Amino acid sequence: MTTDATTAFDAYLSVRHRLPSAAFDAGCATAPSLEVIADPFDLILLDAYGVLNVGERPIDGAAERIAALRAMGKQVMVVSNSAGYPKARMMARYARLGFDFTPDEVVTSREAMLAYLADLPGRRWGMMLNAANGTDDLDALDAHVLGDDPADYDTAEGFLLVGSDGWTDARQAMLEMSLRANLRPVVVGNPDIVAPREDGLSREPGYFAHRLADLCDVEPRFLGKPFGEIYELALARHTPPVPPDRVLMVGDTLHTDVLGGRHMGFATALAMDHGLLAGMNAADAVRRSAIAPDFIIDRI
Repeated sequence: MTTDATTAFDAYLSVRHRLPSAAFDAGCATAPSLEVIADPFDLILLDAYGVLNVGERPIDGAAERIAALRAMGKQVMVVSNSAGYPKARMMARYARLGFDFTPDEVVTSREAMLAYLADLPGRRWGMMLNAANGTDDLDALDAHVLGDDPADYDTAEGFLLVGSDGWTDARQAMLEMSLRANLRPVVVGNPDIVAPREDGLSREPGYFAHRLADLCDVEPRFLGKPFGEIYELALARHTPPVPPDRVLMVGDTLHTDVLGGRHMGFATALAMDHGLLAGMNAADAVRRSAIAPDFIIDRI
């Protein structure tokens, strides 16, 4: 099921109190592309959906822009909340779309979630996930995909909201009912509310997690942008260490990419040509959200 950009933006505004804090400078510079503003930065972090691709389609010119950044001596990494797929499948997708990223250059919220779970005591998890997309990297968990049997929800000792492909309103209702009867931990592997697809904006795990928080008195634990763990994973892979003011986070959303990057002390750039804000007035979106990127660019 898809939603429209205005509804999605309003949804992000309504959950701002659950997102990280950050301070923003007064003005936003504008530029036609990423190359124009990249010079002061050593590490360029790129969102995927709405920046590199829309669903299974690459954005025109994105692969060439990555090559140009590499030619300038910049290290480029993808920081993605696409948790519904294992890393190997994501790497195959990038190769198919014409990108040359190495596995170390791609950091996902699924990896951040797995790192977080590794430090927790074992428990039986119920998962929001389409198993057909791949589960090999989850085999070490006592985790079971939730379907249409209410008993599966009631016997779970916690819930992992990993990927919403195939998730239904009926399953969400069973999850809400089970949590109201017995409050348990909820860990969210993708904090996004929506993601750009070929046919519109899909509802992502963050959408359902915030609904649980509103209706079930649960406090979800979010792993992924705009929260810090995914950025810390990215920084840990950069050699030599890079100071925050030499990092540029580039994305298509204010409440995930820009807010998360600024929360970490990075410079930020908002790409307007695809993604959530495409066709919207950037200045109005910045004013309404009180989240201001350092740069607004037409394309990466």
